[in-house]
Amino acid sequence: MATTQLEPAVAESKSRRHRIAMVCDFFYPRLGGVEMHIWSLAYHLMRLGHKVVVITHAYKCPATSSIDHKFKRAGTRYLPGGLKVYYCPFLQMVDEDCLPTFTISFPLLRWIFIREGIEIVHAHQATSTLANEAVVYAAELGLASVYTDHSLFGFDDIASIILNRVMKVTMSTVSAAICVSHTCRDNFILRTKIMPSIVHVIPNAVDPSKFTPDPSKRDKERYIIQDFLNHLSISRIL
Repeated sequence: MATTQLEPAVAESKSRRHRIAMVCDFFYPRLGGVEMHIWSLAYHLMRLGHKVVVITHAYKCPATSSIDHKFKRAGTRYLPGGLKVYYCPFLQMVDEDCLPTFTISFPLLRWIFIREGIEIVHAHQATSTLANEAVVYAAELGLASVYTDHSLFGFDDIASIILNRVMKVTMSTVSAAICVSHTCRDNFILRTKIMPSIVHVIPNAVDPSKFTPDPSKRDKERYIIQDFLNHLSISRIL
């Protein structure tokens, strides 16, 4: 029954295939919540028939050969499953974040958008310089843009004040915004002064089926077999 209900949605999505660019400073080989979110979302969109590419900056990786390169992960790479990633040679500032210019990155991002035939630019994370610049570039090129906000920010410290001012400018041209919780949505609207009607909530979630252990593989001599399982969840945000 579940398969029958999903078939029309899949068929409809395949008839309206889009070309989407995920843009963020934070992606593999760096690991984290935003990185995993982009990776998972990209793969599921590809499963629905959409074309997805990821745009990030080049990453320094440990040397794997006698030949020493400045960047070990640069250029165009393909991850398992066919996900195409552009590791652009942009200057990094701190915490794997690009130096904000709103000019230098435009020629290369424009070239990628045109080459891949991008229709939708999906930017992630407020602290990502590349994401904020991509939203502005999308407006200049007449492309639809979507922004996903992953974190909460304050209003009284100097870093948050500067970031909120920047977000007011970059989000003034965004087509739609996504927040990972209702609290995040309220915080985002207050910080950016964006129209609430274009801000949507798609909550973060965990698929418990992927973390359910197999009871048959437990050590029968060490543990007493029971009809139920006790799960312990350790998380920074719940």
